[in-house]
Amino acid sequence: MKTLLLLRHAKSSWADPGRDDHERPLNGRGRRGAVAIGGWIAKAGLAPDKVLCSDAARTQETWARLGLPGAPVLMAKLYHADAEAMLDVVRSASGERVLVIGHNPGIAELCDRLCEATPNHFRFAQYPTGALTVLTFDTVNWSGLQWHSGKVSKFLTPHDLGVRKA
Repeated sequence: MKTLLLLRHAKSSWADPGRDDHERPLNGRGRRGAVAIGGWIAKAGLAPDKVLCSDAARTQETWARLGLPGAPVLMAKLYHADAEAMLDVVRSASGERVLVIGHNPGIAELCDRLCEATPNHFRFAQYPTGALTVLTFDTVNWSGLQWHSGKVSKFLTPHDLGVRKA
């Protein structure tokens, strides 16, 4: 049995419109959201043993603010990757519980295509910033991962944990 956590980076800042997209940091709500999601992951006993993270500033800051043990593997190929590219990355992963931190639309499409059945949550289709899906797979190796084979055990957003705009 393998567990995959798919996390879209937390809310990023657009305060500096001239800043390169790759270098955008989180805004205040994003920082609070990442802390809340990290707290939920820790409390649920789902701390990953492998973290695959886009090399963008906002994904790295999301990871740092989760407050979980370990260090991410930073991957340029996860920056704005599509679902197929992300699946290739996951298929080459090691560990029992893997966290992928990425961007939309790729992370949303990856999650949708991996789910055996989509969760009954009104925000799932939008996969907002900070959204997390926990999927389990009845497989021994990540290399055997197939579309529509993951069972969703949880989908949540920072808003579900009380993080609001203000």
